[in-house]
Amino acid sequence: MTLEQLRIFIAVAEKQHVTRAAGELNLTQSATSAAIAALERRYGIKLFDRVGRGIVLTQIGRDFLDEARAVVARAKAAAQILDDLAGLKRGSLTLAASQTVANYWLPPRIETFRRTYPGIDLRVRIANTKQVAHAVIQGDADLGFVEGEVDEPSLAIRRMEGDSLTIVVGASHRWVGRARITPRLLTETSWILREPGSGTRSMFEAVLRKFQVKMSDLDIRLELPSNEAVRVAVESGDCATAISDLVVAQSIAAGTLHRVKIDLPKRSFIALRHKERYASQAEKALLASIGL
Repeated sequence: MTLEQLRIFIAVAEKQHVTRAAGELNLTQSATSAAIAALERRYGIKLFDRVGRGIVLTQIGRDFLDEARAVVARAKAAAQILDDLAGLKRGSLTLAASQTVANYWLPPRIETFRRTYPGIDLRVRIANTKQVAHAVIQGDADLGFVEGEVDEPSLAIRRMEGDSLTIVVGASHRWVGRARITPRLLTETSWILREPGSGTRSMFEAVLRKFQVKMSDLDIRLELPSNEAVRVAVESGDCATAISDLVVAQSIAAGTLHRVKIDLPKRSFIALRHKERYASQAEKALLASIGL
């Protein structure tokens, strides 16, 4: 059974005339008759009776007419949904983002996108860089946004402007007020750091390699899975941390944290998508809205 057969059946039932139905559908009479005959033959039923020179629905035909109309209506609705999706009038996107990106970089960009495409439903899940990459690979997220490096052959990677890593300490730390520190001094304080697998942690590890300092040489007092938890812990103690400048900007302005002067690189944020999965119009529009 095809949608075309159903449309032909409905037209013939409403017109109670094969020729007039064929004219309305822009079909030949033989094609119209063949479609009805194919339905009757396929299911071993009779949809129409010939009465005189006309045709009328059988009881089976009358019972089937409502169902046929419902199916065709659903198909029309589905076609309209596809039109809407293509035109970005409706749809959905699931995003996964690492903490710094999700909490500080992504929200204003999501709000801009929502104003432009109010019918697109955006869902955001927050995880660390490794977990975000896994979500995109598994298809649990359409797009991922991370601050850490990702080496996954199945993922397409696009870089965009990000932030800077900064080292900060609480107000009572002995580094407060120092003009600058050297890499050697990094081993002479205790640290509170993000957990392994986070983008912030992986970038700090790369900085240490550049400084020829081993992670094992640091006194790591605590590892926490949240930027905010790290920030609060450092504010209230005598430890240092390496963290995004987006996370600590307000604390530095308030004087509860102090930036340590040492040369650290800027870092890009990264957009991830699966190379082999279809990119929807909504996905393309979101990437375009953030300049990718």
